[in-house]
Amino acid sequence: MIASVEGIVAGAGTNYLIVTVGGVGLRVFVPDNLLRQKKSPGAHVHLYTHLHVRENEIALYGCATGEELELFQMLLGVSGIGPRSALTMLSFFSPERLRTAIAMEQVEVLAQVPGVGPKTARRVIFQLKDKLTVGAFEAVPPITDQDAEVISALTALGYSIVEAQTALQSLPPDEELPVEERIRLALASFA
Repeated sequence: MIASVEGIVAGAGTNYLIVTVGGVGLRVFVPDNLLRQKKSPGAHVHLYTHLHVRENEIALYGCATGEELELFQMLLGVSGIGPRSALTMLSFFSPERLRTAIAMEQVEVLAQVPGVGPKTARRVIFQLKDKLTVGAFEAVPPITDQDAEVISALTALGYSIVEAQTALQSLPPDEELPVEERIRLALASFA
């Protein structure tokens, strides 16, 4: 099994990086946020990897941290979740937000991921909730309707979910601010 890959980015596709290691180019499928950070040729990259072997395909999946890889592998253990779906979930949410959504049983949050409906979201929660340590995630508040509107507006403007959530976390915890003001402040955090 290939546990990690360290090398130079030779190129990138829509959902993968080509990493040159010792003269060999490896295609490693990665989450979108990592793809945006490391897609320029010549960039040095270190990825924690999972080698996925099927009857008709051998594919390498990479994550930036060991925590992401562990979460990716936990998602693969859920029936109905394959490597592409697990990668999409990691592209859509930060590991902390994904763990929190599972621990707090937020079906509607998980169902926002393309290809993951409410039924699959419930299955992910049911199969993974007991495997996650809840104590580490109590400090992260659940998403409110206002927060969901801000995230929706930012993603409509082309920002990723992770970028939108990061901008949302930078906002003051004032519940009285109108949604338009929260969106303006979130956009200002990107400057």
